[in-house]
Amino acid sequence: MPTIEQARDWYASADSVHDFDHILRVYQTAQHLGKIEGADMEILHAAVLLHDAIGSAPGEQARKAHHLTSAEFAATILRLEGWDDERIAAVQHCIRAHRYRGTGEVPETIEAKILFDADKLDVLGAVGVARVIAYAALNRQPFYAEPSRQFLEQGILEPGEPHSAYHEYLFKLRKIKDRLFTASARQLAEERDTYLREFFERFAREMRGKA
Repeated sequence: MPTIEQARDWYASADSVHDFDHILRVYQTAQHLGKIEGADMEILHAAVLLHDAIGSAPGEQARKAHHLTSAEFAATILRLEGWDDERIAAVQHCIRAHRYRGTGEVPETIEAKILFDADKLDVLGAVGVARVIAYAALNRQPFYAEPSRQFLEQGILEPGEPHSAYHEYLFKLRKIKDRLFTASARQLAEERDTYLREFFERFAREMRGKA
């Protein structure tokens, strides 16, 4: 079984958005959800520890495929641990299906649904605010920019339009609560989503000089 200490090494050079602290938070949340939802905890724990292991840094082209490269890395690690092919495939499914912007594999198993939910809960609430602002800084984008009508209506940036932290809130974070799979995660999301929404509503007012 992969350990938390092993995971510390895998994320030693990760950025502040996808670092070992993120893994620990997702691990703790997944443990809580997994017990409620009746998950196979061994598969779930392995998937959590390995889900962002390769290529997750902001601004890297590799980030778009980090769920795939991390799944391949997971197979390598788990084979060394003596896992059988069926359980390795179960962990890989969790990892491949965890990406919000993914257009391919969707979570089918309860373990995959919990990893998706636990990972997404970490972009809500106060931690979510901190992470989205840090992500913008790492990606050399502003904290706030006024979104274009095209972005508001279609989610597509106009030429030269930055993807600010506020853009990311509009494009992704405000929709997270309604994308979660498990009842236990949706319950946790309610308060965090309220905090996030109130923060960005005030943030936008202040940036527009109206508060």
